[in-house]
Amino acid sequence: MTEPTAPNGTTILDQLHDTLTRYVVLPSPEATDAVTLWIAATHAVPAWAYAPRLVIRAPEKRCGKSRLLDVVEATCRNPLITVNASTAAVYRSIGTDDPPTILLDEADTVFGPKAGEGNEDLRGLLNAGHQRNRYTIRWDHARNRLERIPTFAMAALAGIGAMPDTIEDRAVIVRMRRRAPGENVAPYRQRRDGPALKHLADSLDLWLRANLARLERAEPDMPLEDRAADTWEPLIAVADLAGGEWPDRGRHAAETLTAERDGDSASSDRIQLLTDCRAAFGEHSALPTSALIERLKADPEAPWADYGGTGLTAMRLGTLLREYGITSQNIRFGPPHGQAKGYRRDDFTDAWHRYCPAPAAVVAEHTAPVRHLRTVPGPQLPGLDEMPPPPAENAAGTA
Repeated sequence: MTEPTAPNGTTILDQLHDTLTRYVVLPSPEATDAVTLWIAATHAVPAWAYAPRLVIRAPEKRCGKSRLLDVVEATCRNPLITVNASTAAVYRSIGTDDPPTILLDEADTVFGPKAGEGNEDLRGLLNAGHQRNRYTIRWDHARNRLERIPTFAMAALAGIGAMPDTIEDRAVIVRMRRRAPGENVAPYRQRRDGPALKHLADSLDLWLRANLARLERAEPDMPLEDRAADTWEPLIAVADLAGGEWPDRGRHAAETLTAERDGDSASSDRIQLLTDCRAAFGEHSALPTSALIERLKADPEAPWADYGGTGLTAMRLGTLLREYGITSQNIRFGPPHGQAKGYRRDDFTDAWHRYCPAPAAVVAEHTAPVRHLRTVPGPQLPGLDEMPPPPAENAAGTA
């Protein structure tokens, strides 16, 4: 009896790519290539040190995200799809050396603005499971001993709007959109189309499982750095294994989708606060805490007027900035402020450089307000705008 021949990698990825575009209109060729490589990577989980998440998000209903998840389910390895599983059940499902691929539909009901509280355990699982050997520790009362529960597994989430930033930071993000007139797809019927997609999944499995040792040793040249490189490495390793045009296409997709993610206007509250503080400082070398808060809250597009339900306070401001080593000081201002708690611009420059650098065309720090930011003039406090830089010997007052 003749042994089955392992499929050619280039051919199998081309077939998977064609299958995706048959049933779904994806937002770009790079997104289609990324999803193709992500699905393929689920068939080689034992080879990976990192398990990238796939985030399928859309601004509205009827953008094809659930249909894309249907095709992912039909072609990935050992899918486990759920809408509202308990965290404990997901933990128990993962607990194997060759875990299932977790597929979470309607993820906005779990993590979105209308979701209830109590989902931090699931978010923690999805964050920890991005990297191998990040266990959850539980006490087993029945056996009276500690239990280490694995978290490592590939996972895809589909929903309306953005997922938590800690998840998206570990994800390949595909931004779906509603089909335009003239963009047509074939209807998907699981009973009719499922067998062909199952055959495609079997071909992927046959090819990639035969190359696990090679994939585990792979150290592909990455066009990205840090966590983005960790997230995309399995996909690039699959592309390199396939050969043909796929190595170049995979790297181009990685650069393009990562740039889209980095250019997303959504950011953590702390990053937005740093950015807005730069606009609020303008040309000032120091601002009283009260003046900085008023300037931040004056921007109608920023969240600070209603932050925490009652607006940004000095205590909340200090808590957010303390993570960057920025703290308020006693500073001697000109009349009528005198000595007051405030912040120095110099204390922000390192954080601005590291977390929200200005474009190269913008003049260096300590000049006019950067132009790509919202300029928030804020209230014109008497004496503040005319205040000369405090002399060095008066930089700090007494407590």
